Amino acid sequence: MMRCILLLISINLCSLTFAQDKWDLQRCVDHALQNNISIRQADIQARLAAMQYKQNTLQAYPAVDFSSNIGVNFGRSIDPTTNQFTTSQTLFNSFSIQANVPIYQFNKIKNTVQASQFNAQAALAEVDKTKSDVVLNVAGAYLQALLSQEQVKIADIQVQQTKEQLSVTRKKVAAGVLPELNAVQLDAQLASDSASYINAKMTVDQNLLQLKAIINLDAGYIFEITTPSVESIPTESLADLEPESVYALAIKNLPHEMVNELKVKSAEKSFWAAKTAFYPSIQAFAGLGTNFANPFQKITSSNFLGTYQNTPFVTNVMGTNYPVLSPQFDFKHGTKSFGEIWKGYGDQIEQNFRQNVGISITVPIFNNGTTKIQYEQARLNYQTLVLQKEQAEQKFKQDIYLAYTQAIGSFQKFIASQKSAIAAQKAYLYASKRYDLGLISTIDLITTQGNLFKASIQLVSAQYDYIFRLKILEFYKGQGIKL
Repeated sequence: MMRCILLLISINLCSLTFAQDKWDLQRCVDHALQNNISIRQADIQARLAAMQYKQNTLQAYPAVDFSSNIGVNFGRSIDPTTNQFTTSQTLFNSFSIQANVPIYQFNKIKNTVQASQFNAQAALAEVDKTKSDVVLNVAGAYLQALLSQEQVKIADIQVQQTKEQLSVTRKKVAAGVLPELNAVQLDAQLASDSASYINAKMTVDQNLLQLKAIINLDAGYIFEITTPSVESIPTESLADLEPESVYALAIKNLPHEMVNELKVKSAEKSFWAAKTAFYPSIQAFAGLGTNFANPFQKITSSNFLGTYQNTPFVTNVMGTNYPVLSPQFDFKHGTKSFGEIWKGYGDQIEQNFRQNVGISITVPIFNNGTTKIQYEQARLNYQTLVLQKEQAEQKFKQDIYLAYTQAIGSFQKFIASQKSAIAAQKAYLYASKRYDLGLISTIDLITTQGNLFKASIQLVSAQYDYIFRLKILEFYKGQGIKL
């Protein structure tokens, strides 16, 4: 029994903990900045751009390569140690180190490095831009969830009012004061109000799921948001959010324009780097190398055949040229042991050691138009980004003016909705009193109640829409999003 009591207490404490674990806007924003997939993708792209910048920076340093090979020659080949043709199998081994140092490439490396540097900075600014967009999306989804929760409260009040009216009407029907039709009509209205309440609850769940998706929170996570009073949400006045001044601050404080500016600079440097391909390039080179070679066969014995063979050489003795003859031998060969093959390895490596150093010049003449096309592509890419920047600036300014215009419209709609809601509330109070006195029908009461419900929903929607429009302007102004 005691275990059951303790278990129930633990469950209640856990339920209380979950109930208290509500998310405010700042917590949602912080979670989104850490986990939103778009932000993480932008961060990866920024790191890739930084790596490309680092790689281009290292192009100014020498490139050094070490190579080594070992193998066997078969058939007719050149002995790498004597440069003579041989037909015997030969084991060879070589080592080489080669270094290349760029000397002058008409600032190609400099422009390439600067282009990648601007591109890396643009990628970082893109991360900030993505974060700003995510923050704005989180705020919009959060406010939408708050609005849907307020609509649930209004729908619940509508249901409770209808239930009370139905209870009073049933009593009057039982007393014979009102006909049964009045109760039936209120029953139908209660069913309709209940359906509206259920739909409002479903809208809350959908909006919370959308908010979870934006902040990359598991859909099955128990999730509640804090519901600050809409009247307590701090907002600036429209007079302080004049679009021209907001635009001037947005250009300085937000990364949106910086992204385009840096991309244009990167494209400009890439354009100049592509142009250097038309000019010669100079680089220095240096190298070290050595090799070893030894045939698999050895001479085991030789027998002079007693004959001589003419050679193309002559020797002069006392003014007379005599041909140089080569004695002919019969050689017998055998297979070298493993130790004999590698014998003299260190001597050959030392004797065949060689070095080289020099300067090379590469002059482009004709490469099937590749250089020209790449240059034209870089130039057109630069012009495209300039136009994109100009278009983005126009759209950015239009978005701010549109947000200001929508804020004015939302404010006017909010004022009108307030008046409509006050009038609908008065009409419903009068209608309720008249209905209690039997002066109006149930249909008239239901109609008046429906008008109040619609006016209340419109008022809450207009109020949240107005606040959201102000928050967009505050965001563009560089003040972030605060509720």
